[in-house]
Amino acid sequence: MTENALFLLPNDTADALPVSLVSEASLTEFVSRQSDAVRSWLLAQHFNGERNRLLVLPDAQGRLAGAVFGLGATENSTALGLWQAAALADRLPAGRWHCATPLHAATAERFALGFGLGRYRFERYRGSKVVPGPQLRLPENVDGNWVQQQLDALTRARDLINTPANDLGPAALTAAVQAVADLHGAHLQVVRGEALQRDYPLIAAVGQGSAREPVLLDLHWGPADAPRVTLVGKGVCFDTGGLDLKPSAAMLLMKKDMGGAACALATAEMLMACRVKLRLRLLIPAVENSVGPAAYRPGDVLRSRKGLSIEIGNTDAEGRLVLADALADADQENPALLIDFATLTGAARSALGPELPAAFSPNRDLLAELVEAGTALDDPLWPMPLWMPYDEDLGSKVADINNVASHAFAGSIIGALFLKRFVTKTQNWIHLDLYAWNARERPGRPAGAEAQCARAVVGLIRRQFR
Repeated sequence: MTENALFLLPNDTADALPVSLVSEASLTEFVSRQSDAVRSWLLAQHFNGERNRLLVLPDAQGRLAGAVFGLGATENSTALGLWQAAALADRLPAGRWHCATPLHAATAERFALGFGLGRYRFERYRGSKVVPGPQLRLPENVDGNWVQQQLDALTRARDLINTPANDLGPAALTAAVQAVADLHGAHLQVVRGEALQRDYPLIAAVGQGSAREPVLLDLHWGPADAPRVTLVGKGVCFDTGGLDLKPSAAMLLMKKDMGGAACALATAEMLMACRVKLRLRLLIPAVENSVGPAAYRPGDVLRSRKGLSIEIGNTDAEGRLVLADALADADQENPALLIDFATLTGAARSALGPELPAAFSPNRDLLAELVEAGTALDDPLWPMPLWMPYDEDLGSKVADINNVASHAFAGSIIGALFLKRFVTKTQNWIHLDLYAWNARERPGRPAGAEAQCARAVVGLIRRQFR
C-alpha cells in the first residue's frame, strides 16, 4: 500500500484551514460574506468560480488563511464530482484542511474519497522522498472507516496493476489475494499442479509456456446460506501473446493484463469491508502467457472444464480461455449474481476509448442498474450488445468452438459471446471489458493504473443485497 493513502484526519482535528467550494452561481453570495481584504483579493485575482481553479486566501498579515475552489457553471455549490475533489487535493498546499461548505452525506463521502484518490502516487521504485501533501479533516457526516476502506482497496488495485511483471507474477498475485483474505477472515484455496490440469485445463494450458506456475485462486467469504455472488477476474500477469507474439509496442503495457483480477479483488475487498450479507466467491486464474518449449500452439484443440473443445485460432486470445474455465466453475453453482472483470479486447477501447469500460449482459435490466450505479458513483460504464447472430462466427471445423472469429469485426462482442458459451445456468451475469489504465495525466488519475468498475459493482451489489 502507498503511504499517501493514509490522509484522513478525525473530524475533531484542530487547526485545519478552511477551503470553500464556490460555483459561478454562488460566487456573489460567497463574496458578500467575506472581509474587505478577502473581497479585494478575490477581485484582484479575477476569481469567478471557474471549474477546478484554486485560489489561496491570505489573512491581514499575509499568512495562509484558507482557500476557495471553483466548481464551474453549476447551480448548486455542493454539486461536487469525485474527480473535482481529486483536483482539489492535487492543488492544495501541504497542511491540514477542512471543507467549509456544508455538504449532504453522499456528497461529503464523494468529497472525502475523491480527495484521497487525488493523493495517489505510485512511489515503489522512486529513490526520492515523497513530498508531503494536504490532509483532510473528515466532514462530520462521513463514515471515515468506510472511506478509508475504499481507498485501501482501490490503492491496492492500482499498486498491483502498476507493478511490473518481474515483481508481480502468479505467486505475487496469490500473496496479495491471501493478504486480503487474512484481513477479512476469508478462506483462500489455491489450485495448482495436477489438480489444475485436471479441473481447469484451459488455465493450465495458457500458463504452461511460462516458468511461473499457473494457479487458480478461489476465495470464499460469508455465511453459506446467504445469497451467492461470484466475481471472476482475469489474472494474466504478463501477456507476450504466446506463439502469436505481440509486436514490441503492443507488449509495453502488458503488465496491466491482470487488471481485471486487481479490480475484482478491490470489489471483493470493499464488499467484505462493508459486511454485505452475501456468500462471496472470488475466482482469479493467475497465469503468464509466455513463449517457451511447452507453450500452447495455434491450431491446438484444448478441452475445457465445461467439456467444450476449443480450437486455438490465436494464442493471443488467452484471456477468454482462462476466464472460460473459471466462469464454467462459477456457473455450476448458479449464483444470484456473476460478474467477470477483464482487460479482454482492444476492440472495446476502439469503440469506447480507455475511460469507458464496455458492459455486456443478457439481463438488460441488470445492466441498466449497473450503469446507473456507476453514473451515480463517478465510475462510468457503457452497455454493449450480446448480438447473437455473431455467435456463429466462432465456429470451428475441428472443434466445438474457436477462440477467435475468422474476421476482425466486432471484437469485443465476439469475446463476450465466447464467454457466454460457458455461462448457461446463471441468469444474472455481467461481463466487463475494461482498460484498467489512465492513458493521460489528470488530477486523481495519474497516467498508469486505474481500478475501473469496482465502485460501480459495489454500488450495484449494495443496492441488491442490503
